[in-house]
Amino acid sequence: MTAGPGERSGTTGVRRLLPAPGRPKLQDAGAGLVTGLFSIPEGMAYASIAGFNPIAGLYAGVVPAIVGSLTARTALMVTTLTSAIALTSQSVLKEAGLDPADAGHVAALTLLAGVVMLLMGVFRLGAVMSFVSNAVMTGFSTGIALQIVTGVLKDATGYRPRGHNRLYQLADWLAHIGRWQLAATLVAVATIACWALARAVRRLEPVALLVAMIVVTAAVAVLGTDVEHVRDIAHIPAALPGFSAPDLSAVPHLLTGAVAVALVALAQAASIGSSVPNPDGSRSSVNGDFAAQGLANLAGGLFQALPSGGSLSRTGVAVSAGARTRWAGVLSGVLLALVVLVCAPLAEAVPMPVIGGLILVVGGELIWGKRADILLVLRTSRLSSAAMALTFLATTQLPLQQAIVLGAVLSLLLYCAQAARQARFRSLTRDPDGRWHLSDPPARLPPGEVTLLHYGGTSFFAELPRIEQALPRDDDARAAVLVLVLRGAPDVPSSSMLKVIRRHARELDRQGGRLMLAGVAPDLVRVLRTTGIDQDLGPGGIVPAEGAVFDPVDRALAEARAWIASRPAGTPPEDDDRRHPPAP
Repeated sequence: MTAGPGERSGTTGVRRLLPAPGRPKLQDAGAGLVTGLFSIPEGMAYASIAGFNPIAGLYAGVVPAIVGSLTARTALMVTTLTSAIALTSQSVLKEAGLDPADAGHVAALTLLAGVVMLLMGVFRLGAVMSFVSNAVMTGFSTGIALQIVTGVLKDATGYRPRGHNRLYQLADWLAHIGRWQLAATLVAVATIACWALARAVRRLEPVALLVAMIVVTAAVAVLGTDVEHVRDIAHIPAALPGFSAPDLSAVPHLLTGAVAVALVALAQAASIGSSVPNPDGSRSSVNGDFAAQGLANLAGGLFQALPSGGSLSRTGVAVSAGARTRWAGVLSGVLLALVVLVCAPLAEAVPMPVIGGLILVVGGELIWGKRADILLVLRTSRLSSAAMALTFLATTQLPLQQAIVLGAVLSLLLYCAQAARQARFRSLTRDPDGRWHLSDPPARLPPGEVTLLHYGGTSFFAELPRIEQALPRDDDARAAVLVLVLRGAPDVPSSSMLKVIRRHARELDRQGGRLMLAGVAPDLVRVLRTTGIDQDLGPGGIVPAEGAVFDPVDRALAEARAWIASRPAGTPPEDDDRRHPPAP
């Protein structure tokens, strides 16, 4: 039997989740090595700032990276631990009263987050992310960046700031500069300086963090500087990730939190597909990437990994290092496992102030990189600015899962408010050359004439009072026809919109005029007939959306003019054949 188009194009479920791996390129090996090495300081640091065992941050770059790269529809996306996921996971476990150091609790959270991601991909819920406004995401990501910075202040300077509010911690840290430990502070400053020098060299820019970690770690070892090291807080076994059984008793306490972790991970990864196009020209798929991240967490949760998601920073490192296929991400996980297996004692020798300095760099770059988005939001509207500020404050003061819910609610409110504000009627007029023009609607309906109004909106009930006020007055609408062009309206509008149509149809009828609808979608035609509104509009009062864009307008205009011409001159409204009771 010949394969159908869906089979040839790979639209079956298995093909969607398992894209063709292709052949690795030579450049992928180098990119994989650089990305894997970069995962050592970044993975350890992200796990450390969230209170997890740094080894779990390392292991998040092994199995999740391999599985995610093999299954993602965005070929170059690297799936691993990010700062936002680490902090959200910590917040979820803390709110549930569970120990972040318990491997069973971590495994349960990772597996649950993977299930949520996989289901969102399978049920094609990627469109949900498009409703998260830029203002809310800017406030959330900036707040996360501040959390990153405040999370390593103790590692970088030896002084742990007081308070739960991140802004208060930053102020307390600056106010107690005299209590910073000199040795730790100098090591962190040297790390930042070494990073800046390496970044100034074009060939070293992609691995500047790795260069800074190696150089300063070696210098601390040679000089014998007395600072805290990774081995003081965790032992890194020279072994591959082992099996980690989830604690099933923790599942009921983590269900809601797992959704929050999944949403954070997916929101961060949603923009990678558009930012990093596939080298072979194939199209990315947000839903396919969601499913891939779910599979990565289902596999990683069984092998000591923290929850993971598409990492823009790790993906950027891979691309900068020359990645050409998805094998770069696969090799990053394989080579990282080999490095941990062979060089675990060296990883334990990394000073904590070095990690603190590197994360200060990462957090600072995140905040600096958001400056354009922040300015854009501030210049857009007061409402968007308020949403950004509120989300930022919530992220710095509330548990992250609560801040996520608040951000989602704010995004919905922003969408509704902006949609309602944009709704309007515009008058349609045609010049002698046959071209249509938009202008402000007239103040009142001219008697004996046809008035065309184009409706642009979403039929939200919140917009209706304002657009009703924009309708022309109908106190002298004898033999006047108002044609509402609804081509851009929803197929099934709100019941409030239907009430407005019925009310104005009856009011115009009492004044001796008529209301018509043009460019009506088939679903809306059925609704109008089911509700009986077609009877209020009269014969020919509904002109379906058929043909070219302005064909319904031309047909409605001809029908309206014929109706006006058929009315006897001077016929008073009370003699009209069509009578209706007062509108409700």
